[in-house]
Amino acid sequence: MSYQVFARKYRPRTFADVLGQDHVVQTLRNAIEQQRLAHAYLFVGPRGTGKTSTARILAKALNCTGGPKIDFDPDEDVCVEIAEGRSLDVLEIDGASNNGVEQVRDLRETVKYAPTRGHFKIYYIDEVHMLSNAAFNALLKTLEEPPAHVKFIFATTEPTKILPTIISRCQRFDLRRIPTKIISDHLLHIADIEGIQLDAMAAHAIAKGSEGGMRDAQSMLDQLVAFCGEHIREADVLDIFGFTAHETVSKLAGSILQRDTVAALEAVYAQSESGKDLTKFLQDLIGHLRTLLVCTVDPANATADLAPEIAESYLAQSRQTTVEKLLALIDYLAVVDGRMKWAPNKRLHFEIAVIKAVQEIESTSLSDVLDILNGALEGQSVAPLPTARSVPPSEPRAPASRPAPAPVVAPPSRSARALSAPPAPNAEDVPPTPKPAPAADPEPSPPSLSSIDGAAVWTSVVEQLQHDKPIAAAYALKAQYVSLTDRHLVIGVPKEEDHARNALLRDNVRTPIEQLIARAAGRPVELKVELRSDFTPVELPIEDDEMLPADDSFAAGEESAMGRTAEDYGEPDFAPARSRPSIPSPVEPPTEPAAPAEDFYNDPLIKDALRIFEAEIK
Repeated sequence: MSYQVFARKYRPRTFADVLGQDHVVQTLRNAIEQQRLAHAYLFVGPRGTGKTSTARILAKALNCTGGPKIDFDPDEDVCVEIAEGRSLDVLEIDGASNNGVEQVRDLRETVKYAPTRGHFKIYYIDEVHMLSNAAFNALLKTLEEPPAHVKFIFATTEPTKILPTIISRCQRFDLRRIPTKIISDHLLHIADIEGIQLDAMAAHAIAKGSEGGMRDAQSMLDQLVAFCGEHIREADVLDIFGFTAHETVSKLAGSILQRDTVAALEAVYAQSESGKDLTKFLQDLIGHLRTLLVCTVDPANATADLAPEIAESYLAQSRQTTVEKLLALIDYLAVVDGRMKWAPNKRLHFEIAVIKAVQEIESTSLSDVLDILNGALEGQSVAPLPTARSVPPSEPRAPASRPAPAPVVAPPSRSARALSAPPAPNAEDVPPTPKPAPAADPEPSPPSLSSIDGAAVWTSVVEQLQHDKPIAAAYALKAQYVSLTDRHLVIGVPKEEDHARNALLRDNVRTPIEQLIARAAGRPVELKVELRSDFTPVELPIEDDEMLPADDSFAAGEESAMGRTAEDYGEPDFAPARSRPSIPSPVEPPTEPAAPAEDFYNDPLIKDALRIFEAEIK
């Protein structure tokens, strides 16, 4: 007997053998058991996901002995004929080579004949999107009202090219890309049956390179057996197919996150010299950053299908950065990926992208500035933000043959000085040292959450935020208390205020809120913010101190610069601040603004702002 490749040898034979398509298999099984069989089915999905195999299994279930039934014997002669493509009642047609209206007319002539052996006459058309419009139109009437003994099964990778009138006459099933872990486990199962020593990391590399196609993965394994023999390692997979190891991509991403430009450029140089495809390397880096982004937002689901050691490496790197930085990196590298596809010098574009990516990590975001301002308002010491000079590389890279030259440090720019540690203030500007607080008594044992009033806890948290963090309090006032569980304090935000939910979930806002909740509840409790359609936006009241007297030019009975009086406007003598600007009289020149009071210069908030931004009042 001639050799049979793995893709054909291990093709699914029953519904239980189909992997990664549970939603399709369950629907078809239920339809057969309940005798709710449609006259036309359409299988849509990428290559190698099981469209043809599922169609043949469905045909076996319909035409098996005693069928239709789902527990058929795949080794009986009827099922073997269908699997080998020689059954007279199951006709497999290639849509690419039989795409004319003449072939469809011939099909319409044979539809009226009854099946020879099975219960149904089944027409399976693969790549049905290759049919011409005239062929589709010729098939419409027969497809809508076929004889009772006829079933149509279509398969395609491009459903957008099929006429909507055809799709509306079929039951559509979308086959998904098979998860990497399922493919990896199946490859290890095949290797165990064939007596091949396949490393787990090698199986993971094959599954990742197959991009969700089981047939591609099995063909790659077949090729590796021919090259390596009975022992296949990850290095063999990388060498034959030009893939990049997970450790290499993870090391490059780590160098960028640690702002180590030299190490990142060395990784690009090593891949270029080894002949690897830099475009694929960049795409792997973008995919790695995408997984880091998901790990930062939802660690449990992001690492569900990964090996434990790989999942741990993702979780460790996700703690080194923020969502804002990862989003900026992915956006920029996606633009570079589009340019590299047509660039003759791909290495140049990759190196520039790495350098700019490191600069993006070093840049100061708005959230960093808000953290500095909040720290200054609370009287805390503000640490300088990381810059290229303040974060050295992980290892010195001076040449071993001669001593490293003394570094030349350029004078810092004004923006760098503003974000670095401030100079020592004058003696008169130094605030008095606060007296140390007396030692607190040992904390009592935490109370049970069932005895705590969650609404009161949230009210106290908001009140404390108004005193400590006014910016965070502005978002907290838009939320309303929902419930308090053993692990979460749940608050709700109206759907119109989704920006407030995003602000409350940021680390620099969420962390102090959870600290206040733990202080009020007596134990650590996580904050959970929900978007509620049944909540209405909260109208924040205007304080009385925001009400200013009207201008002298709008006094009662006196004309303004525009020739109107206060009575013409029908407004009281008091209006919200900044709602009506003062208009100087055209007769009298505007007076010089009064010098600010001496207390204005001594205000702690003004002094902190002047110190941080190196500003002065003129």
